[in-house]
Order: sequence, then structure tokens, then C-alpha cells
Amino acid sequence: MRIWLAATLAACALACGSPRGDDRDEGRATAPATAAAAPAAALAPARPRVVALGDSLTAGLGLPTASAYPALLEQRLNEHGMDFEVVNAGISGDTSAGGLERLDWALQGDVRVLIVALGANDGLRGLPLDQLRGNLSQIVERAQAKGITVLLAGMEAPPNYGRDYIAGFHKIYPELAAQYHIALVPFLLQGVAGNASLNQRDGIHPTPEGARIVADNVWGVLKPIAEAQAHRGRPGS
Repeated sequence: MRIWLAATLAACALACGSPRGDDRDEGRATAPATAAAAPAAALAPARPRVVALGDSLTAGLGLPTASAYPALLEQRLNEHGMDFEVVNAGISGDTSAGGLERLDWALQGDVRVLIVALGANDGLRGLPLDQLRGNLSQIVERAQAKGITVLLAGMEAPPNYGRDYIAGFHKIYPELAAQYHIALVPFLLQGVAGNASLNQRDGIHPTPEGARIVADNVWGVLKPIAEAQAHRGRPGS
């Protein structure tokens, strides 16, 4: 029952992110924004990027920009001496298909790591599992073809469509992680979903404290990946 509640909240968090249910077109028209924005020096060399491709949880709906988990990840990277720019490519209400459509936009610049946190809207809408698997596979393959390391964040489906659908949905993420030899965060909202004190008044989107726990979930997996990328250095280093 607990996993069903967590799954339902995870799915609703993404689907309820936009009053219209889907604002991808508006999002694509907006220039990429860094998670922790700072005035850019015109002549400063571009920093290597970590891109978080997701939905309302990634976008940080209802939170100040600096409290969304991608911003918190950038802070931690910098605190550990890793000079990465974290790009928040979250669009409220997005699905795995929407993430695939805007992948080229999201991968602009010197992207070293791609965090993929998509799929809960697919589950909420009961979209076919083979479509979810196919979309996520294409995202991973296209990123890897560019030499980008992928981190996959697991999601859960709500109970509306029965046990077979829930089980099949759940298995997609670890199976893709094994297939493509990529890192996996088993459940993005672990420790947050279903906890009223860690969610906003809507009971769906994390509070700043909840977002810090989400950042913890990702950070434990991202840190060694970022360290390896930092050691790789920049051209000419």
C-alpha cells in the first residue's frame, strides 16, 4: 500500500505541474536556464554541464529556483570543488515522449552528465509500457552516442491500472539501467512521497526540505559520476 501511495504521488506531482496539464511548447520556446543562476561573464569559458531532464519535480514547481533539487545539486558539486553548471531542463506535465522531443535542446553545450527523471506522467495516463521503454531507451542511446554519461531516476506507476501494469512499469528502470550500464536512482521520491510534512499544501510537490531529500537521493549516485568527469578535465587541461 505504501508503494502505491508513493507511486500515486509521484505521478500526480508531474501531471499536476501545469494548469493545462502540458506546457511543453511554452517550455521549448524558453532558453535553457541554469539551476543556480549567476551573472555570466562574457568572456568566461563555458563550464561542463549536468542536465536534469524531467518534469514538475525537476522544474521545482512551487519552489524558489534555488530550492529545486537541480539547484541543490549544483551547490553540492561546487562545494566539493567540482565546477559544473547544472541545467534544469524540467517541464511541468511532461512525459517521456516530451522529454525525447526536446532532447536536442536539452543537450546543448558541454554536457557531461544527463539525469533522466521521466515517466510518472506516462504511468498516470496509463500509456503503453513499450512506449515508455522505447522513449527512455532512445533518450539514453542518443545521449550515450554523444559521449554523455546517463543517470536514470526511477519512477512508480499509480495503482489505477492493476498489478501487472505496476509491476511492468517498475521493472523498466532497473532493466534499462542494466541494459545500458547506467547508474540508477531506484525511486526519485524515496523518503518524501506520502509524507505530509515534506510536501506542499497540495500534498504532491515537495517542500524545500523535501527537495533536499530528493537531492540526497540523486547526490549519492551522481557524486562518483561527477568526480570521474571532473578528473577527466577539460580540453587542454
